[in-house]
This record gives sequence, structure tokens and C-alpha cells, in this order.
Amino acid sequence: MKRNLPGFLVLVTMFLLQACAAQSHLVQDELQTVTKENLKYYLYYPEEYFDSENEFGLLLFLHGGGESGRNVEEIKDTGPPKMLAEGKQFPFLILAPQNSHAKKWWNTDAVVQLLDSVVDASRVDKHRLYLTGLSRGGSASWELATQYPDKFAAMAVVCGMTPLPYAHWIDKDMPIWVFHGEQDDVINVEESDKMVEKLREMGHDVRYTRYKGVGHNAWGRAYTTDSLYTWFAEQKRID
Repeated sequence: MKRNLPGFLVLVTMFLLQACAAQSHLVQDELQTVTKENLKYYLYYPEEYFDSENEFGLLLFLHGGGESGRNVEEIKDTGPPKMLAEGKQFPFLILAPQNSHAKKWWNTDAVVQLLDSVVDASRVDKHRLYLTGLSRGGSASWELATQYPDKFAAMAVVCGMTPLPYAHWIDKDMPIWVFHGEQDDVINVEESDKMVEKLREMGHDVRYTRYKGVGHNAWGRAYTTDSLYTWFAEQKRID
């Protein structure tokens, strides 16, 4: 008597799979993890800080991918740190950490731990914490705004990107200023277009500066806009 070999193999396979399934177990367990991050940073104090007992605001600046995992001195190549190196004075403290990973996103939890430690050790008004970042740091700024919606008094994002659903988690009372170059070939300007449109539909206070003829380096113009820092200094969270 001839046996139908293909059919026989199918039956054997099904039997083995059922046997394996019968022997499988769903295990519930728990593991407490610890993640350490080595964050180098620059911290700027305005001259007035040492001449008074007043509390000051603080601007947290997150650089882009080009400065990640490199010499910490390169933080001074862009944004407020560059302006500080050139002699610019600001009316608030500026905290500029470095992302130590060249190929990874910012560890935003570690950044907030650093921020909190600086705030606790300095005369900083917790109602005047400001947030800004460019490119990869701009994307991290959007992320921080969703993870810590009650922390910052205002935020400025330069050529960053974020998923549109993040708009639902951002505090409506926090003013936002977005900058982007129309010719950006790294992070398309539509990333900011769509997010700004979504936030405005939801009733957020959003300013949008869209530079004509400018590529990914929109930060060169954004951070030399004096009115940006005046705008920051005017903002204060109300509990």
C-alpha cells in the first residue's frame, strides 16, 4: 500500500507544532534596570547673577547631531553657546549639555536629571525654565515637551521633527516658536508645517518663522534673532 508522503509530512508537522504549543509557558517577571549617562555640559551664569540674590530663568539648549559624541568644545559651534563664545550676554542661565552618542537620540530622562540638579543647586526660578534645540536637539525638544508638559515656560524648535500625535500631549499654556528653512534637505520643512498647523488647530500659541531659500542650517538665523530671547524672558509658567 503506497503512502501519500507529502500529506503524511503535513500531519506530522501539525502534530509537532501542537505538542510544542501545549508545552509553552507564559512567564510573568520583573526586572529593575539602571541606565547611566555621562553628560558633559556648559553652564552660563549672567553677570547679574553674582550681584544679587534674585532668582533667574534658565534656557536649556540641545544641539544637533553634528556635535553629538564629539569633542565637547564643538557645542560652541552653534546656537546660544556660539554666541556666548563670541561675547553675547543673556539675562538668564544657559545649560548646554552634550549628547555623548554620535548615532543615538538624546537620552531625555538623563537631560532632565541634569536640569533638575542645576536648578536645585542654583538660584533658578522653576517657573521660568525655557527649552530650545536644533535638528536632532529640536526633535528632542518636542519629546521633552510631551514627556514633561508642566516643566517649561516656553519652547523654541529649530528644524526639528516629531510625530503629529505628540501635539495632543503638549501643554496648551506653553508658547512655542518654530523655525525652519524652506530648502531643508535633511528634515523637510513639511515636518514643521504639519506640526504647527496641528497645534494651531488645537488652540496653541505658536509662532512660525519659515525662511525662504534657507536649508538645514536655519539655526544660523534663528539663534541670532534678538527678539527670540526677549520673547523667552517674557514667559513664565503659572501654576
